[in-house]
Amino acid sequence: MATNSSIEWTEATWNPVGGCTILSPGCTNCYAMRLARRLEAMGQKKYAGTTRMTGGRAKWNGKIVLDESALGIPLKWKSSKIIFVNSMSDLFHERVPLEFIAKVFGIMNQARHHTFQVLTKRADRLAEVANKFSWPNNVWMGVSVESQEYVGRIDALRSTPAYVKFLSLEPLLGPLNNLNLNRIDWAIAGGESGPAARPMSPDWVRSIRDQCVEAGVAFHFKQWGGVQKKEFGRVLDGRTWDELPRRRVAA
Repeated sequence: MATNSSIEWTEATWNPVGGCTILSPGCTNCYAMRLARRLEAMGQKKYAGTTRMTGGRAKWNGKIVLDESALGIPLKWKSSKIIFVNSMSDLFHERVPLEFIAKVFGIMNQARHHTFQVLTKRADRLAEVANKFSWPNNVWMGVSVESQEYVGRIDALRSTPAYVKFLSLEPLLGPLNNLNLNRIDWAIAGGESGPAARPMSPDWVRSIRDQCVEAGVAFHFKQWGGVQKKEFGRVLDGRTWDELPRRRVAA
């Protein structure tokens, strides 16, 4: 699906916010920390000072950069795209002011020819402020759930007015059995990749797939992961799973 993004389930990325904070175990090996360090070295001011080196690895240090100059980028893209919002941060980070989140929603409301995918681990803040914004049908809202300990994020997502609600079950760090998929439209599952990637059991993925099939939820299997993720691919039991939510048309 990707065009100018290498992420398998989107076509483009838009980053009006830079920087983040490690919140839960799924953040430990986040690719965005390594990439932010490289982008800073390349001279991109948005990521300057957003990471620190510890144990020879880049880690978020909590600095958040609001990039006003990036807000209008989707309006310049005339052809329709599926856009992952803040692939390098979290729109609902506690240090992102409500006023700035409102500006991002304003752009998404204007650019109805695009589909925007917003993903957060800050599900409690999402639920707290969701009713402060106008949610057009072209905004898909998702939460990350890496293990059973964080399934409560799904209930927070369910409470929002988002037209399409999705789950990012990656990096999958443990089994997720008996998920409540009521009013969930899409689930993405995948293993961790890159240095120090943690292993994922195939049975964890199969369980999620089977739950999605039974519940009528679109399922996307992103990758098996590993240090060299391309070596292991993304075929699950003889096929690739690239399903998308049925409700894609913006109104």
